[in-house]
Amino acid sequence: MARRTLTVCSTPGCPEYTRGGRCADCQTKAEQRRGSSTERGYGSRHRTGFRAAVLARDPTCVCTAEDHDHNQPCGQRSLHADHHPRDRRELVAAGENPNDPRHGRGLCGPCHSRETARDQPGGWAADQA
Repeated sequence: MARRTLTVCSTPGCPEYTRGGRCADCQTKAEQRRGSSTERGYGSRHRTGFRAAVLARDPTCVCTAEDHDHNQPCGQRSLHADHHPRDRRELVAAGENPNDPRHGRGLCGPCHSRETARDQPGGWAADQA
């Protein structure tokens, strides 16, 4: 099995070495700044209103990313209710209800990760550092 080379932590200014990404201390600090899912607005209204309704409407992934054949949905089971085309923060800033299912789509895990990485350059905590 190949060994992974140690690299410097991806947090600017941190000199610690890691096997990739952030070191353990920087990861812990980023998680604390991020807050819980409820603190970020994903409480019971999100789970019972938005998420449940979106996944019931879209039981299979509706993502038509360019890397799928002929721009067809991948067809995997939806696991994530993704805010689309505007994210939760944009909806709140516009005074709209972010828990309204019409603001979402069902995505499988890999498509949700790819879309989030593309839409939020630098990762989920980049704007919270």
